[in-house]
Amino acid sequence: MVEMVLKEISDVIVSGETVKLSSFGSFTVREKGLRVGRNPKTGKEVPIPPRRVAVFKPSNIMKQRINEGVGSEARSEEAAE
Repeated sequence: MVEMVLKEISDVIVSGETVKLSSFGSFTVREKGLRVGRNPKTGKEVPIPPRRVAVFKPSNIMKQRINEGVGSEARSEEAAE
């Protein structure tokens, strides 16, 4: 069942549409243009061709859940020492 849902989400994203999952976030496709990059070994400039990339943007609810207790985790670790 999970694989079927993921396949459907993937198919929609590949077609260029946005997938929004309530209280979770949105998956979109972004177009990246031609740009110049650098080979890290040689330092030589190389062209990076245009491409499409998948982007995930978490919902405000998800961001809030991720950040809940961030400060309290550090404090509880210090107290345990």
